[in-house]
Amino acid sequence: MSRLRQPPLVTGISPNEGIPWTKVIIRGENLGTGPTDLIGLTICGHNCLLTAEWMSASKIVCRVGQAKNDKGDIIVTTKSGGKGTSTVSFKLLKPEKIGILDQSAVWVDEMNYYDMRTDRNKGIPPLSLRPANPLGIEIENFEQLKMAVTNLKRQANKKSEGSLAYVKGGLSTFFEAQDALSAIHQKLEADGTEKVEGSMTQKLENVLNRASNTADTLFQEVLGRKDKADSTRNALNVLQRFKFLFNLPLNIERNIQKGDYDVVINDYEKAKSLFGKTEVQVFKKYYAEVETRIEALRELLLDKLLETPSTLHDQKRYIRYLSDLHAPGDPAWQCIGAQHRWILQLMHSCKEGYIQDLKGTPSLHSPMLDLDSDTRPLVLGHLSQTASLKRGSSFQSGRDDTWRYKTPHRVAFVEKLTKLVLSQLPNFWKLWISYVNGSLFSETAEKSGQIERSKNVRQRQNDFKKMIQEVMHCLVKLIRGALLPLSIPECGLRQYGGWEVKSELSGPWLAHVIQTIRLTYESLTALEIPNDMLQTIQDLILDLRVRCVMITLQHTAEEIKRLAEKEDWIVDNEGLTSLPCQFEQCIVHSLQSLKGVLECKPGEASVFQQPKTQEEVCQLSINIMQIFIYCLEQLSTKPDADVDTTHLSVDVSSPDLFGSIHEDFSLTSEQRLLIVLSNCCYLERHTFLNIAEHFEKHNFQGIEKITQVSMASLKELDQRLFENYIELKADPIVGSLEPGIYAGYFDWKDCLPPTGVRNYLKEALVNIIAVHAEVFTISKELVPRVLSRVVEAVSEELSRLMQCVSSFSKNGALQARLEICALRDTVAIHLTPESKSSFKQALEALPQLSSGADKKLLEELLNKFKSSMHLQLTCFQTASSTMMKT
Repeated sequence: MSRLRQPPLVTGISPNEGIPWTKVIIRGENLGTGPTDLIGLTICGHNCLLTAEWMSASKIVCRVGQAKNDKGDIIVTTKSGGKGTSTVSFKLLKPEKIGILDQSAVWVDEMNYYDMRTDRNKGIPPLSLRPANPLGIEIENFEQLKMAVTNLKRQANKKSEGSLAYVKGGLSTFFEAQDALSAIHQKLEADGTEKVEGSMTQKLENVLNRASNTADTLFQEVLGRKDKADSTRNALNVLQRFKFLFNLPLNIERNIQKGDYDVVINDYEKAKSLFGKTEVQVFKKYYAEVETRIEALRELLLDKLLETPSTLHDQKRYIRYLSDLHAPGDPAWQCIGAQHRWILQLMHSCKEGYIQDLKGTPSLHSPMLDLDSDTRPLVLGHLSQTASLKRGSSFQSGRDDTWRYKTPHRVAFVEKLTKLVLSQLPNFWKLWISYVNGSLFSETAEKSGQIERSKNVRQRQNDFKKMIQEVMHCLVKLIRGALLPLSIPECGLRQYGGWEVKSELSGPWLAHVIQTIRLTYESLTALEIPNDMLQTIQDLILDLRVRCVMITLQHTAEEIKRLAEKEDWIVDNEGLTSLPCQFEQCIVHSLQSLKGVLECKPGEASVFQQPKTQEEVCQLSINIMQIFIYCLEQLSTKPDADVDTTHLSVDVSSPDLFGSIHEDFSLTSEQRLLIVLSNCCYLERHTFLNIAEHFEKHNFQGIEKITQVSMASLKELDQRLFENYIELKADPIVGSLEPGIYAGYFDWKDCLPPTGVRNYLKEALVNIIAVHAEVFTISKELVPRVLSRVVEAVSEELSRLMQCVSSFSKNGALQARLEICALRDTVAIHLTPESKSSFKQALEALPQLSSGADKKLLEELLNKFKSSMHLQLTCFQTASSTMMKT
């Protein structure tokens, strides 16, 4: 029968040396296909098959037996492969014998203890104890093997018969033992009845006592060491079994130092469940140490929880730790209170820092204010997008150092304060929400303390609402103390004020502050904070908006006062200077800067909702208009020496009629009056109406009143200036009539026949033409108005002079009629009902022409006059003018 597998080959053994009964692991190749395939195993010539355990084709475990050779090979024999070979060897060491009285530092391997009473080791695995010799003989030859087989069969039969069969087999032995014991008992009784002293029992007792004492003397030290070793072994077993508790205090300290609070809490919960109610004193002692360190940890975590500044993540973490450690009180609420005090402290420190900076006093740098080293914080990144100042200086978008000095301290303070609140309040609010919904606590603490915490939440709601309101009131009062100090009672100025700034912020800066606070309000609203808690901020915004409107209008009034200094007296084609346009632009820019302020954001009230505000804004608007009217009046009465401009731009439609005005022609007071009158006319017809539209566009109230009062003041000034100009121009002409009429002792009663219009009338006409030219140069639209009044004054004076003549000669009446008709026909286009009436009265005072020759002479003389002065009289003609008939 040929083998199907290769012979076994042993390539390794571990360990490679040892005393008998050492457990070894044999490794190699082709070590069998299974336990039944392994039929032989020898180490150093000793058969180890009985202790062999086949593990795999490459591994066998066994114990080395008593061998004669000190060193030898490991030979494995299998059914499938036959007898194998070995590439390694095993060295057998001689065991060191230890007596019962010898000291040893090595624990006895109890697993290898072999009881010589082999019948008590039945059923024990071969690798656990040294196997008994089931054969009962030392095997030396084949005959002995036959005897061994017989012994094995006998033992197998005994096992099959059981304990009853064992008793039956030794029944005679039991009877013999019973008889022996009975005889001993009788003998002892007989000895005891005869004499007590010296009996066999007593002797036996004495012998046994002496043997016991001798044994104690011999083995006392050994037994003492054994007891001590047993105690040590027991102590080590206890330490090993309960080392978790004994090492826990030190582990807690180490984990606390490393910050592994979760590990500490888990270990504490485990120790509490195991030893929390123990009655063992040593356990009580160590558990008390654990409790001491846990209490210190509670205090440490509470200090860290109340430490500021702190992130919301750390706060939640510490609260959960304290909750898991069953800390007394309510750490979460303590944290909320500490955070509330911290926010208030930050706000007041912010104010003090800016006040010290404003006073120039170097203040100690507070780390609490190191939320942002930038001196111009941007609320939510939006403030850089706010409306810039379009007039004057503008906000800079860059974060450079120069911006710091351009920004007023109070504006920078408000920005810093609002950013501070927005950086702290969200976490504060989220901490409260987590406190309410229980997410601050672990699941264990959540279940155990749910009822108690729900009671606390109901009690704490009002307290937390007061905290939020206190933060809001502090924010509002600090801003009011900086920007609206008059709105704070005197008792609160010391706490919230102290800026000692005399000048108020300009309108654009106030608008910037309003935008900042609005963004703050929007951010707080996004946190879902109830509106009733934020109402104080809305009230502050409304007050700031009203104040911004007032300040802007007052500033506008100051700017308009300075407009007179900007008058350049340069007249355009319509007879206007740039002053009305500058006035309108000034107001438009002012209103434009208020556009965002006047606009009502969601939840905001109108600036003009209060009647008092409406009245004040209306009065300020009227004041602005009247200030400009006063500026015009001042310009009209400005002395000649104060006029800076020495040139006058002209736009004459027919310059060839009058020539050009020299560039260095200085403005006279009459010319300034005309320019102001021209501006007044434009203001009345256009500017004031445009301004009223702008007011209405920005929802100003009382616009009708503003317009009426302003128009009335403007018309009053216009009329006054017009009367002054007419007085300046008409009086000299009127005053020259009477002397001119009676020049050369002229007498209406005795005069020569008329040969033409006399010089006094021509001179008066030339003076009227000069007025026309002056007015026409400034404003064409003023010509009819001015000349009509001049003509009225001249016609009235001429009528008076004619009515004062007692009588006229024929020649005198003809001369008078010629001059009156010549004047009337020349200024016909400027006649008014009053001037027509005056001319009529003057003609009625003259005798009527009786003959046709006189009428013909009058007509010829009139034509001659008009022909000779055609060029001069061109200014009084229109395209469709016709001469009036006598």
